Amino acid sequence: MNNTKSKSLFAEAKKYIPGGVNSPVRAFRSVGGDPIFIESGKGARITDADGNEYIDFIGSWGPHLFGHNPPFIKHAVKKAMKHGTSFGAPTELEVKTAKLITELVPSIEMVRMVNSGTEATMSAVRAARGFTGKDKFIKFEGCYHGHADYFLIKAGSGALTLGIPTSPGVTAANAADTLLADYNNLDSVKKLVHANKDNVAAIIIEPVVGNMGVIIPDQEFLTGLRELCYEEKIIFIFDEVMTGFRVAAGGAQELFKIKPDLTTFGKIIGGGLPVGAFGGKREIMETIAPSGPVYQAGTLSGNPLAMAAGYAALNYIKENPGLYKNLERTSARLEKGIRKNLKKLGRKYVINRVGSMMSLFFTEAEVTDYKSALKSDTQLFGKYFHEMLKRGVYLPPAQYEALFISAAHTKKDIDYTIEANFEALEAVIGK
Repeated sequence: MNNTKSKSLFAEAKKYIPGGVNSPVRAFRSVGGDPIFIESGKGARITDADGNEYIDFIGSWGPHLFGHNPPFIKHAVKKAMKHGTSFGAPTELEVKTAKLITELVPSIEMVRMVNSGTEATMSAVRAARGFTGKDKFIKFEGCYHGHADYFLIKAGSGALTLGIPTSPGVTAANAADTLLADYNNLDSVKKLVHANKDNVAAIIIEPVVGNMGVIIPDQEFLTGLRELCYEEKIIFIFDEVMTGFRVAAGGAQELFKIKPDLTTFGKIIGGGLPVGAFGGKREIMETIAPSGPVYQAGTLSGNPLAMAAGYAALNYIKENPGLYKNLERTSARLEKGIRKNLKKLGRKYVINRVGSMMSLFFTEAEVTDYKSALKSDTQLFGKYFHEMLKRGVYLPPAQYEALFISAAHTKKDIDYTIEANFEALEAVIGK
C-alpha cells in the first residue's frame, strides 16, 4: 500500500497544526504509524490522497448513517447554498428542523441549535444549573462530553486514548463542581448525591457509551438514575451526541424507555456538517436567553447549510421506518461473523454492540465500565488496526472508539470485512 502523499501531507501539517491534526485521535498515536489523509468518500467507502480505497467504519465518527455523500443530502445543501451560506439571522429551516426533532424524540419540547456537541453539553449543564440554582453535577468515569473544562475529568475518547483524562489548563476551581461516578454502578451515584445533598444540579450520561469503546448500560442502572433524579430534583441529561438518531429514530432513550429532562445532540442532525443541539422540557428550555436569564449564543448557530443537511437526514429517517431494522440486520451480521472468527481462533475477546455501534475489545474480561475497558490490550489492538488497514478496512484508530455501520454497507462489504477480520486476527494472535 502506497502512502507517500499522506506521509508528505502529515509532515507538512505538523509545521502548522499542533500534532499535524485538528482533533487528537486522528493522529494514530494509540495505534502507531502516520495518519492517512482522505480525499473523497462515497457510500461505504473512502479514498485517500494516494488513491487507496477502504471500506469505512468510522463514518466521520458517527454522522454518516447513510454513508458518505448521499445524493439527497448533497441536493439539500446545494439548494441551500443558492440562497446563501450564513445570515446570523433566523431562517425557516431552523424552525422546520427543530419541529422535526420534537416529533422524533418525545422528551424534546423545545430545542436550541448550536455548532458542536461540546457546545450542546456545555449549554445543557449551564441550563440545568440556572434552572435549579445548584452548582455541582455528576458525570461518569470514562464518559466524554466534549472538551469544556469541567468535562475533562477522567474523560473518555481522545483524552483516554492519549492518557490525559485530566487536562492541563483545567483549574482546580473549575473542576471542583464536577463529581465523578462509576458507570453501571447506581450506588456510586447515590453516595455522591447524599454527600452533596441539595447541591447537585444535573447528572449527565452517555446512555450508551461510545467514548471508551461501546459500553452497554444496565437497564436497572438507567431506571434507577431516572428515579433518583425525580426524588432529588436533579436534571437528568442524556448525552445523545453519538447515539441520537443512530441507535434508533428516538435515540437511546427510545431503546431503553427512559425520558430524560434534557438531551444533547450532534452528528446526524447536521447530516455530516458541523452542528449540535440541546433540548428537553419546556420549563427548563425557557430559562435560555432571550426567554430567560441563562445566556447562550452562537453567530453560526442554525447555519442554513447545516440545517438543510440535518433536515434532509432527519426527514429521511422519518419517511423510512425500515431503516433501523436493516441497519440491525447488517450490524448483527458483522458481529456474528467476528464472533465466529474468534471462536475458530480460540479467543474470547469481548464484543459490545448496540444497534449500529460496536467495539471489539482485546480483553477476555467483560467490559461494563471505565476500569474494565482499561484492561484491553491496546498494543494488540494497534497491530490489528494496521492489519485491517492493509486489507482495505478503515477502523477507528483507537481501542476506545466506537465502530459505526452505515446503511450504505452492503452484504458484500460486511462479508469481506469478516474475512479480513479473520486474517488480521490470525496475523496478530496466531491460531
